Formats: sequence, C-alpha cells, structure tokens
Amino acid sequence: MYVESIPSIQVLQEVLRCYNLPEELFGRVCIVIDKLEKIPLDEIKKELKSIGMSDEAIKELLEVLSIKSLTKLEEKLGTSGQVVCEVKQLFAVAEKFGYSKWIQFDASIVRGLAYYTGIVFEGFDRKGKLRAICGGGRYDRLLSTFGGDDVPACGFGFGDAVIMELLKEKSLLPEIGLEVNNIICSLDPDLQGVAALVASTLRGKGQSVDLVLESKPMKWVFKRAARINAQRLILIGKSEWERSTVAVKILSTGEQYEVKLDELD
Repeated sequence: MYVESIPSIQVLQEVLRCYNLPEELFGRVCIVIDKLEKIPLDEIKKELKSIGMSDEAIKELLEVLSIKSLTKLEEKLGTSGQVVCEVKQLFAVAEKFGYSKWIQFDASIVRGLAYYTGIVFEGFDRKGKLRAICGGGRYDRLLSTFGGDDVPACGFGFGDAVIMELLKEKSLLPEIGLEVNNIICSLDPDLQGVAALVASTLRGKGQSVDLVLESKPMKWVFKRAARINAQRLILIGKSEWERSTVAVKILSTGEQYEVKLDELD
C-alpha cells in the first residue's frame, strides 16, 4: 500500500515570480529543492543564495514548501489563483473516484526537473520507510526541446528496487522457478551466427531459449544448463551444420540425436 504526494510545479514558479527571480534560473532552483530531505537545511539555503535568491525569498520559499495541506496553501497564495484552483480540482476529482485517501498535498515535491509544467507526484509506502516507489508529472512543452511539436503529456517512472522491498515485506514476492526449454551453444566461434539463427527459429515457435554467446568449455555449459533447468542442450558443430543438422541432447535422460533445423520443434 502506498500514498501519492502531489504538488504543482507552478507553486514554486509563483513564489519565485514574486521575488523577480529570472526564469532561466528556475531549473537550478528545482535541482536544489529536490535535495530537501537529502542534505542539511543550511546547505539548501546556501545553494539557493548562490543562485541569486535573497534571504527574504529563500525564507518565503521554504515556508511554502513546508505546506502539507490545501487549506494552508490557500492561506498563503489566496483562493483565486490558477495554481490553487488546479490542485483543488485534482483533489476533487480524486475524491469522486474514491482515491482521496491515497493522496496528500506536499509542496516540497518538485522532482528536480524544470521541464515539468504542472502537477508532479511521487508515490511512497504508507510507513514512509523507503524512498519513492514512483514519480512523474505533467510536461506540456517537452517535445519541442527535441524539435517536435508540443503535445500535452504526462508520464512517470518506477523504482524496481523499492517495489521488490515492498513485495518482500508483504510476503507477496512469488517464487518462480527458472526453467528454459533450450540452451544453445556453438562449438566453433565461426558458428555463433548459426546459433543465433537456431535461437531465433525456436523463439519464433514459442520456445524459451538461453543462447551462449561466449566461447565456453562444455563443463561450464552443462553447469549453466543445470542452473536454469534447461530441458534440452542444442549443440551447433561444424560437421553437423555441414549436413544442415544440429545435435540435440535431452538433459533429463541423456538421449542425444541429430535433427535438421526445419524439423526442430
């Protein structure tokens, strides 16, 4: 179970606008603010001051970033501004969908990236023990920086390591035994391309394949096959391939035979 922390990047922009901070410095401020829980507050203040912010602006900014409720945000920025209206609208929609208990307002979440243009968010576990599970936001002008046309967009990314920790904690991590249909190995470095062809052929028939790309001794190949629970070992040898065949070894019984590639199932 996790909760989303949702602010708007425009909250930060509005505060900085009040103190006439040049727009081109906005990205640098975002990067500093994104360090709020990672470095001491005095260091944050020093970095903001080095960017060109006054002591008064820094104090005001940090006060706004400490806000954790919409009510206090309204008290600080007023009720008629676009920023407050957008955030309130989002929370109203979330309540209609029954998601309001999963989200909370946190003005300090800025994501550290200046290309965001609206709401940004980060998801955390309920206990707050781990770093963000996921994070993202709205960016309406990102594509034009790469030469395309601006398209309204929203995206996010996951932290797989955090998800793994949560699944372990909740005993929800499934035990999936590794099992592969085939392990394929070429006995000659010049036949690695043929091995790749055989692998592609079997994958096209819906079979799982582990392809040994390096020149490895057979002892290593058999250990690898045992580790991944491979059912068959397919060997690509020079003499066999001259006959348009490959050697197939059934690993559970030791049975071995040759078969033409187009007959390999």
